[in-house]
Amino acid sequence: MKNFLEIKDLHAEVGGKEILRGVNLSLECGKVNVLMGPNGSGKSTLAHILMGHPGYKVISGKIFFNGKDITDLDAEERAKKGVFLSFQNPISVSGVSMHNLLKTALKSLKNNISINEKKKIIDEKSKILGIEKNFLERYLNDGFSGGEKKKAEILQLMVLNPKLAVLDETDSGLDIDALKTVSRGVNTFINEQKCVLLITHYKRILNYIRPDKIFILINGKIAIEGGPDLAGHLEEKGYGWIVEEAEVK
Repeated sequence: MKNFLEIKDLHAEVGGKEILRGVNLSLECGKVNVLMGPNGSGKSTLAHILMGHPGYKVISGKIFFNGKDITDLDAEERAKKGVFLSFQNPISVSGVSMHNLLKTALKSLKNNISINEKKKIIDEKSKILGIEKNFLERYLNDGFSGGEKKKAEILQLMVLNPKLAVLDETDSGLDIDALKTVSRGVNTFINEQKCVLLITHYKRILNYIRPDKIFILINGKIAIEGGPDLAGHLEEKGYGWIVEEAEVK
């Protein structure tokens, strides 16, 4: 199957410090790819680099998305091509309701979309997540609990329907009910034309979202990759054995 996202020898820095030190990664359509690694390994940096965040600088290497080089594209251009990032810590936007944000975002992606079609899409996706109308009228993330913020981001994912979803610690701080709701949204999104990169610290979410491949990032490099069983090995042994076997320094 054709690789949907290819990262080739990617080096990147934040604030003058090199964080990614030669990342090579290939993701296929229709697959759930999981990125794990210890704190400070570069997981969130990679997520922001994929989205084109201006505060993160590519030193060298290439990013190919759907066969096109997007290394030098800004975040808006990447979003229009179908790249979506769910933030680890979503910001609050006072004065902008969830509903208005979703309508505006749909309009920017589909210029000719009708009011009725926008309403239908938002209503359908909200129903899947069990989101009530009053939630949509609240200001984006303003006073939201951790679970509500993550639920709001997954609703954005489902409504915008991108080609590549980069989910940065979507499971962080969720209770079991919120985790199940978020997982249901992600599973509904996945199909043969989509690609998911799920970034997480813990195996827990993988009880609800079955991964096809797991990549381990250590010290800014992909140290090892494997199937779903790899997460279980990590839970039992930690990351030390990977450092030793892969000789990542």
